[in-house]
Amino acid sequence: MTIAEPFFREAGSGPAVVCLHSNASSSAQWRGLIDLLATNHRVFAPDLYGSGKSPDWHSDREIALQDEVNFIEPVLARAGSPVTLVGHSHGAAVALMAALAKPARIRSLVLFEPTLFAVVEAQGASTNGVDGIRNAVTAASAALDMGDCDAAARHFIDYWMGDGSWGATPPQRKPAIVESVANVRRWAHALTTEPTPVQAFAALDMPVLYMLGASSPESAHAVARVLLPVLPAANVVEFPGLGHMAPVTHPDVVNAEIARFLAEL
Repeated sequence: MTIAEPFFREAGSGPAVVCLHSNASSSAQWRGLIDLLATNHRVFAPDLYGSGKSPDWHSDREIALQDEVNFIEPVLARAGSPVTLVGHSHGAAVALMAALAKPARIRSLVLFEPTLFAVVEAQGASTNGVDGIRNAVTAASAALDMGDCDAAARHFIDYWMGDGSWGATPPQRKPAIVESVANVRRWAHALTTEPTPVQAFAALDMPVLYMLGASSPESAHAVARVLLPVLPAANVVEFPGLGHMAPVTHPDVVNAEIARFLAEL
């Protein structure tokens, strides 16, 4: 049986950095960061399941974060130890799980709003800070069931980037996003049902850069409020006026902060 392996980008030499992208995106989102860091780092950026040039996962409804960690293991092995993991959104949640799996090989973590909604759901409240994304996923899923993939993408993108964002998206970028959003239930399953208790992340005592957009949806900040108190060595940076997709919409600002953090290690 052929074992699926991810497509990945690689550039530069020096300390290893592995970059993990957000949902409805691919390793291409890190091209600017790769160019910036490659002068003194060896940078890798894999496509997660069903993204970019990587193979798809077998289900559009269920996957675990550990499945994504297992998928990128060949890239992590190629990067060697110690390695810095950079992650955005879903990719940041995958980075957290990869760090928990083998903390000894992690030099540092760079996280932009990990969407590990399960740590909020575990608080037990019937209504909580992730209601917004839960409702967006429900609406997107209903649109998919009606065969309206464009509407599904609109529900998802407008939640994360603000009303009207999907309509303003350049037409040439829409087909790849529409195709990717078909997996919105799969993403939600991974991020809301992850069983790892929040206290487990207290074991991640390596330096952590935790970035937030001040204008991001409440769900991203709700995760931060639960997760940040247990991370022993987290340095928090909040970007005024920027939102959840800042690594894509304002890469120069975010990438400069990442480069600064890595230079001080």
